[in-house]
Amino acid sequence: MPLDPAAQAFFDRLAAMGTPPLYTMTALQAREARIRPPAGPDVHRVDAMQAAGPAGPIPVRVYWPSADAPLPMLVWYHGGGWVVGDLESADATARRLCTGAGCIVISVDYRRAPEHPFPAAVDDAYATVAWAAQNAQRFRGDHQRLAVGGDSAGGNLAAVVAQLVRDRGGPSLRQQLLVYPVTDCAMDTASYRDNDRYDVTPPLMAWFWNHYCPPGVDRTQPYLSPLRAPDLAGLASAHVITAEYDPLRDEGNAYAEALRAAGVAVEAHCYAGQIHGFFNNAHAFPEGMRAVAAAAESLRRAFAA
Repeated sequence: MPLDPAAQAFFDRLAAMGTPPLYTMTALQAREARIRPPAGPDVHRVDAMQAAGPAGPIPVRVYWPSADAPLPMLVWYHGGGWVVGDLESADATARRLCTGAGCIVISVDYRRAPEHPFPAAVDDAYATVAWAAQNAQRFRGDHQRLAVGGDSAGGNLAAVVAQLVRDRGGPSLRQQLLVYPVTDCAMDTASYRDNDRYDVTPPLMAWFWNHYCPPGVDRTQPYLSPLRAPDLAGLASAHVITAEYDPLRDEGNAYAEALRAAGVAVEAHCYAGQIHGFFNNAHAFPEGMRAVAAAAESLRRAFAA
């Protein structure tokens, strides 16, 4: 399918700003140059809290859809290549999923590279899920209806956490929501070769990987490249979203197929004509809004099962 006109318009707006590619900047410069989406919908309540982490408190932002109790919970990991995202860049998505799925959303400010390379983000991501399950009653959550999700690098963390909770014996998850997730370190798929001119490019992904995984780190280990896990059986059900014009398309689709082959229940949708970022920038993409609605409905079904 041709590139969606909304995607082309979004890309043209970015190009018109004349901002140098992020991979030509330092990590600090890239964070300052990052454009955050406008505000999302109103929710019942938002609080800043802290989860217990292996290196100290982990800042989290908790969103409630209503005063009901107990409510299902989604632990959400922002994208940004493990380097540039934050709670603000994830705010609109968290609000949309909170209202759409009728669940508490716990958005995680995990430690970022290069200051904190792998496995810091993974350690924080797992610790937050464990904290959410252990402290659910504290914020009117239901520890038996718990899911993880994330976009891009956050999708990588969600996929890794889904493996970790299986490998470590809990907590139990109802779903993993993986939005154009990073699942493999190779960067050698057809989608990498074909989609080298949009917002997320192969050089930018290489820059992200190099910050997250310095020389000497084995990038093929499953907690970095979840597609390479020898066994995917027994993982939580998955809702996987990919975009046609995204370098990460093929590895996301391959992970969905590998999960399905291992007996995991999977809903997978590759959105035609879309670019990386259409989900977390849904304000600019009608198809992004539809993808968010589909993800929220999938969460509702998983929580109700």
